[in-house]
Amino acid sequence: MENQIYRKFFLGFIQIHILHHAQESPIYGTWMLEELQEHGYQLSAGTLYPILHNMESNGLLEKEERNVDGRIRKYYTTTEKGAAVLKEAKAKAYELFKEIKD
Repeated sequence: MENQIYRKFFLGFIQIHILHHAQESPIYGTWMLEELQEHGYQLSAGTLYPILHNMESNGLLEKEERNVDGRIRKYYTTTEKGAAVLKEAKAKAYELFKEIKD
């Protein structure tokens, strides 16, 4: 039960993290999993890929398929809408963290 609460709670942070990196340069799932793990998030591919697909469906990310070593790899970049959402999320997060810091 607690795991589900944490997962729901941190989903927004994960999405902000994805938008941030996808705005800097195209990202792909395996790289993003490793990046999130470096920041303490424990996600599986089975959790991350639906998040990426949902963000794409909502117009926050766009996908480009590239052939890498004979395999198709899906790269994601932030859309204009995603950039606007990221900008607003950063502002809201900044205000929240200023309020709750020690």
